[in-house]
Amino acid sequence: MYEASDLRKGLKVILDGNPHIITEFQFSKPGKGQALYKCKLKNLISGYTLERTYRSGDKFEQAQLEETRMQYLYKDTEGYHFMDTKSFEQIQMTEENLGDGKKFIKENMEVAVLLFDGRPISVELPTFVELQVIKSDPGAKGDTATNVTKPATLETGYDINVPLFVNEGEMLKIDTRTGEYVERVKK
Repeated sequence: MYEASDLRKGLKVILDGNPHIITEFQFSKPGKGQALYKCKLKNLISGYTLERTYRSGDKFEQAQLEETRMQYLYKDTEGYHFMDTKSFEQIQMTEENLGDGKKFIKENMEVAVLLFDGRPISVELPTFVELQVIKSDPGAKGDTATNVTKPATLETGYDINVPLFVNEGEMLKIDTRTGEYVERVKK
């Protein structure tokens, strides 16, 4: 059990039966009375954010979350399918659980899956992924005065802006945190 004095940014607790992570935290001690702990909490299942204020002495249950390495297998009408790389057990996740990760995930990619009570709730992708450009218009010659970009579609269906020199069929390094182009991958 955590007490209010243990609260800090990044701590995972159970509220109303669901795991939450503290995204913002502020401590204040008024002249009279108890200390106040203002928190912004994000529900790890639904993604909703809420603000709450707690007093010293309030208690919280620790969220029992498990992170396991899994390999992404495929997507079908039921969802996204993953396999535990040690036990070969398979799980399925919805598009909501995957969030923006669906833009960058491709078959056979190894990811970290966060489990709560044995249920998958989110996926942590590698910071950088390498994806192939499947559609891109040719850049205009001589248009290189500044950082000019053009739209391109990657193998996962994600649309991104890339520099003019990028062509179809090339592999690109993409930052999964921002969704932006980093560099071309040399073969």
